[in-house]
Amino acid sequence: MDLPADGASAPVVPKAKAAAATHWISWVALAMMTTSSVASLRAAPTMAVYGLACVFLYLLPAIVFLLPTSLVSAELASGYDGGVYNWVSQGISKPMGFLAVWCQFAMTIFYYPSLLGFVASTLAYVINPALATSGVWTALVIVVVYWTGVWVSARGTSGVAGLASMGLIIGTLIPGVVLVVLGVVFLGQGNTSAAPMDSSHLLPAWAGLSSLVLIVNNFLSYSGMEMNAVHVGSLRNPGKEFPKAMFLAMGMVLLIFILPALAISWIVPGDQLSLTAGVMQAFDAVFAEFNTQWLTPIFGIMLVAASLGGMLTWLAGPSKGLLMISREEGYLPPFLQALNKHGVQQNILVAQGIVTTVIALGYALIPDVSSAYWIFSVITTQVYLIMYLLMFVAAVRLRRNDPDHPRGFKAPWLVGLCVIGFVASLAALLIGFVPSSQFGGGSTWLYVLIVGGGALGLGLLIPFLFYRLRKPSWKQAPAAEVNQS
Repeated sequence: MDLPADGASAPVVPKAKAAAATHWISWVALAMMTTSSVASLRAAPTMAVYGLACVFLYLLPAIVFLLPTSLVSAELASGYDGGVYNWVSQGISKPMGFLAVWCQFAMTIFYYPSLLGFVASTLAYVINPALATSGVWTALVIVVVYWTGVWVSARGTSGVAGLASMGLIIGTLIPGVVLVVLGVVFLGQGNTSAAPMDSSHLLPAWAGLSSLVLIVNNFLSYSGMEMNAVHVGSLRNPGKEFPKAMFLAMGMVLLIFILPALAISWIVPGDQLSLTAGVMQAFDAVFAEFNTQWLTPIFGIMLVAASLGGMLTWLAGPSKGLLMISREEGYLPPFLQALNKHGVQQNILVAQGIVTTVIALGYALIPDVSSAYWIFSVITTQVYLIMYLLMFVAAVRLRRNDPDHPRGFKAPWLVGLCVIGFVASLAALLIGFVPSSQFGGGSTWLYVLIVGGGALGLGLLIPFLFYRLRKPSWKQAPAAEVNQS
């Protein structure tokens, strides 16, 4: 998943802006925005391990998760301001609304180490490929780059959003197209695919529950669709145009996910594939076939630039929403609600950075970097799925309890979509506790302890403690609109 590049995740939307929205966007433009928010090459190595079966592994979560999430969040965004906090607060309760927005924020604590783990391994291919398997190198890059991002975000630097908006072209479309085209040429020259491409390999080999675990990571790849749903009010005809935008975006996202994954599986044998460095392995192997390996570091820099642009744009986004809600309801202590002279929630960023630094040490302590990357990806998914479970419940309750509330878009068969999305999300959350082969054959109990402690502790225990320990004095007057520019 790439966090959206337009700032839509902040759960509070100023009503003045909503009322004054006169700038219409086309449904094609919205489809492109959504595609850039979700699509990424980072997940390609994970799916390439499964060869042709990656098509099935991408399509299944698209049907049971991506489609319900897109349509349900569109209805909620078209009828209720305030993002996921307001949706869940009105549909269930304010404490559950806080839990939802907390999970939206907390998932980034594990998301950034996994994102920067990818950056570290990609940079290794630019500097010294041997570093790609070094946990110490990975931890060092995470710590240095993350704190640099905190420093930049805390200064309220403008112009950063443009970096992420270019990420779809610079770091996704161009490298992805080149990878697929050269992969086709590679096969066209008579080379044998590293992974079987016959019909008997359309489905992944069944090896018990562990065969389903990889789908969990694809839920995270598709997450974020609810962010761009806030733009449904900017369409001239939301009822007709939003479904068209979502189906176009789904098609583009599937192509971006599936084709590069297949290209990697043609070139790099699955048992030689690193989850974090697989994209660069594929580029290196392809360019070697055409005697153009000098292009490998150039494409590595393109991938890194896109990832860093997204990180900088969104480093302060979810925490901004958490800050605004906490000032209104007193969910966080005053220390974490403080703003610096640039109007940025620096204390939240620093606290988040301390936790991220501790997590980064996991890369140095866990011998297999791929195992660490996988574990952190699963924890990220688990925390985010809690928010989706609440969103689906809230959507059903709002439709039943407030059926006459004006909505710019009404999702067809909403209850059915919510049931499918809820069951799929719950199943994915539970399956995430089953270790996959990517864990490197480690202790099952250790895996469950790490994932359970990370997901349940960060996603449920910490917000529960904040809520129970809150004091009336923690409430503060709503801050003026936080200036991020």
